[in-house]
Amino acid sequence: MRIKAKPLRSALYVPGNKIEWIRKAPKYGADALILDLEDSVPIGEKIAARANVKDMLEELGNVGHTLIVRVNSLGSGLIGSDLEAVISQNLYGIILPKVQSAADVLEVDTLLNLFESRARVSIGRTFVDPGLETALGVRNAYEIAMASPRVVHMGGSGGKGGDTARSIGYHWTAEGNETLFLRSKVLIDSRAAGVEFPLSGGWFEIRDLDGLKKYANGLKNLGYTGMHIIHPSHVPIVNEIFTPTEGDIATWKGLVQAMAQMRKEGGAAVAYNGDMVDIAHEETAKSMLLMAYDLGLIDESELIFDK
Repeated sequence: MRIKAKPLRSALYVPGNKIEWIRKAPKYGADALILDLEDSVPIGEKIAARANVKDMLEELGNVGHTLIVRVNSLGSGLIGSDLEAVISQNLYGIILPKVQSAADVLEVDTLLNLFESRARVSIGRTFVDPGLETALGVRNAYEIAMASPRVVHMGGSGGKGGDTARSIGYHWTAEGNETLFLRSKVLIDSRAAGVEFPLSGGWFEIRDLDGLKKYANGLKNLGYTGMHIIHPSHVPIVNEIFTPTEGDIATWKGLVQAMAQMRKEGGAAVAYNGDMVDIAHEETAKSMLLMAYDLGLIDESELIFDK
């Protein structure tokens, strides 16, 4: 059984070697912070960054922030020390970079069992978000997602340059047509494996906020529920796009109520807002209301059905 995931609209990267940046990061309003020990940290600062992150997990976690750590890759020789330092009650999960296969997830699952036991953390509570940064990783996405119940967030992205572009060979454009297949493919694999809240990313144009809006809306329309982001100015835009509106919530409630009334009358489908809807549409509306509840947008009395 998978860990109960949180619906994360935005997860903001913060370099682990910048302790004051980490302290300031909560004010930007991201649903989660990703404290980075990997690419944003120079080799010579890895040990200091690990100590910073350990301290910040205690400081920020104790006041309720959702905290994720991007550890170094399995091939780096650093991941064991990373995990030993960061596993705690205040850690929501890790991002595991450069995942190629299910075997990578299984190896990290074993390490997490060890370090959770040592830290007296419930075994299995730390999630893994696999970073799919190569053609092989994208190809194996379903098997990776199925490798462990710890995989509760996952997604495909396609940023400008970087590991994914180099491995696959695409030429980045703001429109994103060249990465549409890989984002769609990983999304379908994630959903098929039972990943409830898939996250994507890949927008590195810091000043192009209009481009970010288009890109984030495209991810939402595909079926993603949130994004990894790299700059504080992106947080409010991404949060707004991935937050259900009052109109959305009213529509879902109305559909559930219309179906409940039709069922009392012995029917199985009903005309609602000009469309013919049935139990499939009802189940979709219920799942969206549950997400709105998890985001704190409605209270339990507004669910109007049993969870």
